[in-house]
Amino acid sequence: MIKRIGDTDILEHHRLSCHCGAVVMEMHLPDGVVAPRRCDCSLCRRRGAIAGTTSLDRIRIIKGEDQLRLYQFNTRVAKHYFCQVCGIYTHHQRRSNPAEYGYNIACLEGVNPFALGEVEVMDGVNHPSDRK
Repeated sequence: MIKRIGDTDILEHHRLSCHCGAVVMEMHLPDGVVAPRRCDCSLCRRRGAIAGTTSLDRIRIIKGEDQLRLYQFNTRVAKHYFCQVCGIYTHHQRRSNPAEYGYNIACLEGVNPFALGEVEVMDGVNHPSDRK
């Protein structure tokens, strides 16, 4: 649980937005930022975002739901959302646990993700859902 990143306190109800502001969301983060991590799958290593974890019911879209676009690939279980105006990835419904969202920590208002320092990298190339 991370309650502060750099100079920014993580609020229980923290705003998240894309770069252009067309998409604005409120994250319910009573435990702060949980499980920040990167993934090395083909999509994530290209976008380079650090994702936090929350449950599906803890994200509320305030503005711009109509500006969000969905991208799916491979098994088409994960749902990756990005702003159609500026292209910024905001959040995704996880493949490993569809009851959770990953969200782009860099989109949290006031947060510089580089202040997190070293971040765990998940093995998305050998995804747990691919193991039989």
